[in-house]
Amino acid sequence: MGWDRATPFIIDLQVGAEDIDGLGHANNAVYVTWLERCAWRHSQRLGLDLVEYRRLDRAMAVVRHEIDYLAAAYEGDELQLATWIVDWDQRLKMTRHFQLKRPSDNATLLRAQTTFVCIELSTGKPKRMPAEFIEGYGPAIQIAEAI
Repeated sequence: MGWDRATPFIIDLQVGAEDIDGLGHANNAVYVTWLERCAWRHSQRLGLDLVEYRRLDRAMAVVRHEIDYLAAAYEGDELQLATWIVDWDQRLKMTRHFQLKRPSDNATLLRAQTTFVCIELSTGKPKRMPAEFIEGYGPAIQIAEAI
C-alpha cells in the first residue's frame, strides 16, 4: 500500500459518528486516541502490556506528539494506521513514527511522531528502561528514514 517504511505494525480503524466534529470530519483529538491505540497494540504484540508494565513498575509515557494532518477522514471511512519504533537510547527515550492511510484512495491522512520516556509507575519519575523493555522493544527498532 505504499507505507513510508518497511514492515509496519498496522491496525484497522473505522471512523464512527462519535469521531465527527462540527466541521463534518474526524476531530483532531480522535487522531491522538488512534495513535495511542496503535502504540498500545504494538507494545502488547511485543509482550509489553499493562500487566507487564505494572509488574515491572515501569511504563513508556508520552512526552511529545508531533502531528501533521494532511487530509480529512469522514464518517464510515475505513482506515489503516501503521507505526514503527524508529529511535531509542536504550535508557529513557523512545520515538515512534505513525502513518494513517485510507486504502480506498491510498491517501495518507496523517503522519506523526511521538516521543516516549520510561517512567517508574510508583513515582511518575523518569527511570531507566528495565531489561524486559530492551528485549521486548529492541527487535522492533527500525532506523529512522526521511519521509
